[in-house]
Amino acid sequence: MAKSKKKAEKVVLAYSGGLDTSVILPWLKETYGYEVIAFAAELGQGDELAGIKNKALASGAAKCVVKDLRKEFVEDYLWPMLRAGAVYEKKYLLGTSVARPLIARHQVEVAHAEGATAVGHGATGKGNDQVRFEVTYMALDPDLKIVAPWKDPKFKLTSREAAVDYAKKHKIPIEQTKKKIYSRDRNLWHISHEGADLEDPANEPKDDLFTISQPVSKTPAKPDYVTIGFHEGTPVKLDGKLTSGVRLIEALNKLGGKHGVGQADLVENRLVGIKSRGVYETPGGTILTAAHDAIETLTLDRETLHYKQQVALKYAELVYYGLWFSQLREALDAFVDVTQRNVTGDVKMKLFKGQCTPAGIKSPNSLYQTDLASFKMGAEYDSTDATGFIRLFGLPAKVDAAVNKKKK
Repeated sequence: MAKSKKKAEKVVLAYSGGLDTSVILPWLKETYGYEVIAFAAELGQGDELAGIKNKALASGAAKCVVKDLRKEFVEDYLWPMLRAGAVYEKKYLLGTSVARPLIARHQVEVAHAEGATAVGHGATGKGNDQVRFEVTYMALDPDLKIVAPWKDPKFKLTSREAAVDYAKKHKIPIEQTKKKIYSRDRNLWHISHEGADLEDPANEPKDDLFTISQPVSKTPAKPDYVTIGFHEGTPVKLDGKLTSGVRLIEALNKLGGKHGVGQADLVENRLVGIKSRGVYETPGGTILTAAHDAIETLTLDRETLHYKQQVALKYAELVYYGLWFSQLREALDAFVDVTQRNVTGDVKMKLFKGQCTPAGIKSPNSLYQTDLASFKMGAEYDSTDATGFIRLFGLPAKVDAAVNKKKK
């Protein structure tokens, strides 16, 4: 009696159709005999997902699952991050970082639905994404096996050039060549560029690098203005009209990109201890972040605003480190929600030559009182009160100076 053939183990692979996952898919099948289910998330990549099912199947996938997650991405990930004010190392608006937990979460769901025992990704062993994917897998289903080829000793495609050669040998369609080999990640919030000539921080980004925004040298000679309407910290209106989150970001990407807004060149500190250089385009996100900061200046009291700035730094670290599904992030969201109760109003933004600046702020909850702020003295403020306040406030400095004067 013939032995029954062992059933292939199923693995759900986070699949973008880019260079890394395009070669990893057939490699997994060829090396370990996995039945690979490709999972692709529609997060606003433009036309990058066109034909992705056919490409995955042609590369050896048993099945390709595509989910449109744009609405969830905006409402459950981008808006909480925006409300928190999270920016990593002053410049990075976390476009890739915040998307990975969402992709990984749906990977786990697909694995459950398809009866898969493993989930996998194409992130390298040097980067942050490996952490973001794997920590999320562990947080949501610790029983799933994690497949990470870049850390597998059998995986020899440890450079993008080698991956290009492998793709050509196996007749896998790819866009990258050895001359055009930037590593890019795009979604509704941003596009990142790494590798090639950017690996040397001494090299200025070339004008043809930018894909969703104009080089500043080619932007219009006249500014554009746009008004963002916030309700409890969440953007809900564009120029006075109620607009869905997805449409709002798309419109701001187009307008901000026209003026070269949101281009960031950053040497950042990766979680794994390596410094890396990335160039980011985040036109809509940059406009929204600046507008949100502006409306908070009117609506948050001093102590809350200052403490929230500290929280924002920690929130950014949690997102960057892949700790979205953590108790601390949920706890910080609870704090942020309280701070945003009065963050309602309109911010007019001026877009010009790579800059976006507030050009007018209004809020029904404004703490800014014109009569108090005016240089004109009035009955609403007794300036003699300041004398006693300053005496008490400066008393420690006065005592310290007196003591040290005696020592001298």
